[in-house]
Amino acid sequence: MVDEIRDVGANAETIEAAPDFTVAQLVTDRTLTIRLRRIAGEAGLNRPLRHPRVQKNGLPLAGHFHGVVPTRVQVLGQTELSFLDVMSEADQMTGARGFFSLGLSCVIITGGLDPAKALIVSAEATGTPLFVSESRTSRTINALHAVLDDRLAPQVQLHGVLVEVHGVGILLVGKSGIGKSECALELVMRGHRLVADDVVRCDWSPPGIIFGQAAELLRHHIEIRGLGVLDLRALFGITAVRGRKRIDLVVHLCEWNDKEEFDRLGLQERFYSILGTPVRELRVPVRPGRNMSSLIEMAARNELLRYDGHHTANEFLERIEAHLISRPAVEEEPITQGSSRGPDRLERDSPTLRPTEQPPDPRDGDRPSPLSWTSIAPQASTTESSAWVRAVRPPSEEAKR
Repeated sequence: MVDEIRDVGANAETIEAAPDFTVAQLVTDRTLTIRLRRIAGEAGLNRPLRHPRVQKNGLPLAGHFHGVVPTRVQVLGQTELSFLDVMSEADQMTGARGFFSLGLSCVIITGGLDPAKALIVSAEATGTPLFVSESRTSRTINALHAVLDDRLAPQVQLHGVLVEVHGVGILLVGKSGIGKSECALELVMRGHRLVADDVVRCDWSPPGIIFGQAAELLRHHIEIRGLGVLDLRALFGITAVRGRKRIDLVVHLCEWNDKEEFDRLGLQERFYSILGTPVRELRVPVRPGRNMSSLIEMAARNELLRYDGHHTANEFLERIEAHLISRPAVEEEPITQGSSRGPDRLERDSPTLRPTEQPPDPRDGDRPSPLSWTSIAPQASTTESSAWVRAVRPPSEEAKR
């Protein structure tokens, strides 16, 4: 059951647009898995790329410029080059000049094909970088997308703490002073890893994954009230920190409130929206005596169970429902006078202890007590039930003398 989806806008400090990424940075990026050879247009290497998707469109070579986005990487493959080959030199020059006059960021020719002379001349004249990729079109596009998706991802800056617990990225959020950093420090001492404290820079990656990392100045550091700023990498070693981690779960630490109903079965589904992507959220109340680091560890273990297809709360509810359905119905016999379920029958069926007088006083020691507790067993006789007869009579006056 989905309870609600809360947007991160109220908790975000700044929502940033996609950063500028130049053609020169793309070509020299170490994560780029293809080799690009520049043919012309060195003057335009500082042109920005502002769209993570490439554009493969041959219609501009024929004079149709609708839909061309100049800030996207333009890719020309074998199909587009074969179209130029059947054109006259004048038509080639006209089509290439009109295409490169759009102020394109860069153009990449795939398959290691030699570009037509008209393309080289037009690229140099307009200062548009022209590259040749030795890889096929599909591989070239996939490699470009991998880099552009990472470098041009939309970002948001949040106030919180990001930790990795049992491989699960957990974002701790809550008001200032609730104990997020202290909880993260305890988790690091238990062998888990810190990603970011106080400021978490989140970015979106397809197909809808949110990654978080620390601000450059705060990397590997944590601030604890009373202790100051601590360098966890220097204190615990490189295994205690991590540079970047996917956010799998959001834990909202909130103050204990007796008037607020918190989820006790785990059936409510809450989501925390970051950059339009919902991330599962848990609301955990904080109060003295609760071991928050242990609760965070349990949340991470339970999240791993959910990944494996085991939803503990749903399975528990299904067992209860199955038990109620399979439970046989019990017909109650009415109790009437003379019925076999009458008082006499009830007394005969269940042994009981009946006091004859006052209960014994432990302070009396070994003194005889006027009270005697007698077990009245069920009687098989058909005569009057002995349950209604005094089982122990008080001693007579003669016996006392």
